[in-house]
Amino acid sequence: MKWLTAAALAGAALAAAAAPAAACKWPDWDAFRQGLLSGDGRVIDRGSEKQITVSEGQAYALFFALAANDRPTFDKLLAWTENHLAQGDLSGHLPAWIWGKLTAEQTTQAAQAGKPGSDGWGVIDANPASDADLWIAYTLLEAGRLWHEQRFTALGTKLARRILREETAVLPGLGRTVLPGREGFRLTEQRWRLNPSYVPLQVMRRLAALMPDEPAWQQLANSSTRLMLETAPRGFSPDWVEYEAGHGFLPDTPTRAESAYNAIRVYLWAGMLNSDEPRRAALLRTFTPLADYVAARGYPPERVDTQTGQPGPNAGNGGFSAAIAPYLAALGRAGQANAQVRRTRELAQREPNGQPGYYTQVLTLFGLGYLDGQFRFARDGALLPAWKTRCPAR
Repeated sequence: MKWLTAAALAGAALAAAAAPAAACKWPDWDAFRQGLLSGDGRVIDRGSEKQITVSEGQAYALFFALAANDRPTFDKLLAWTENHLAQGDLSGHLPAWIWGKLTAEQTTQAAQAGKPGSDGWGVIDANPASDADLWIAYTLLEAGRLWHEQRFTALGTKLARRILREETAVLPGLGRTVLPGREGFRLTEQRWRLNPSYVPLQVMRRLAALMPDEPAWQQLANSSTRLMLETAPRGFSPDWVEYEAGHGFLPDTPTRAESAYNAIRVYLWAGMLNSDEPRRAALLRTFTPLADYVAARGYPPERVDTQTGQPGPNAGNGGFSAAIAPYLAALGRAGQANAQVRRTRELAQREPNGQPGYYTQVLTLFGLGYLDGQFRFARDGALLPAWKTRCPAR
């Protein structure tokens, strides 16, 4: 037998630790890649007339690729996002929030200026969206840690600092707060428009933990918690809310304080919190009227008047069921959570080729992926993917 020196043994151990882990089987991620992802890394909302791509879709797909240990797809997604939404440099520009088929006038203007878009495709609205930006920064930082890639860590750090500078503001009585975007959300000198679904507490905790030299991130975690807890008087989170200095949170005027396709994510984020998260119990308790509605009807409502608590006539789609399933499980209502998982799968089978739309698939990847054990979040928000521990049984 050939004896190994201590140095050789140590080297072998380091090599084993650095070796890439195998990906876990994740059929929903495979379906998403095959149905909605272009060969060059663009997430396409095929249900939209202009075949648009939003920065949120790129951000979520980056997260799923990391959770799936799918480095090739991650690299394509990142390259497309940087080249098409961030003028080729995510360290220097926040990504534009929407890209797609331009109007004839926009195409002509791009051609005359010699800018991207002369081929009829390009940025439709250059204003960034902070929810996407936060998820991209978070995912880059976690990718740097999990894949031992310093480039991702550096890029995520720069992006996070730019978010802090350009997409937050100090609101009197609330403190430093995430604004939904760089422009258009300060209504008056003393009034702002905010979105509770833009600030997952996992993401805010992680950014605060990774950048302890920036105390503003802890302030953002605190204001984000208040944004979710104090805007649901009847137990249903609103899509949008207004905040006025001296008066606090107020119903959003344009949407009439409705809860719908934005707010469904608030319950999803709450349901995926680590059991040791200090504000988890308060968040779960706040939305129990939603859980009670689901228990009585068997499905989540598509729309709710958050000021009266009165649901609309329509049931939420399969994505809504996927989004609330982790929340129901976190409340200890396993039977109800399983029923929503079944409803998600049953409704998907009714879609052409069993392929739901973009947003439904995103909510399904988050909600059912979490329940299946594809990923978890630590108390400090760190991503805990199954490929680093143990793949779910199939």
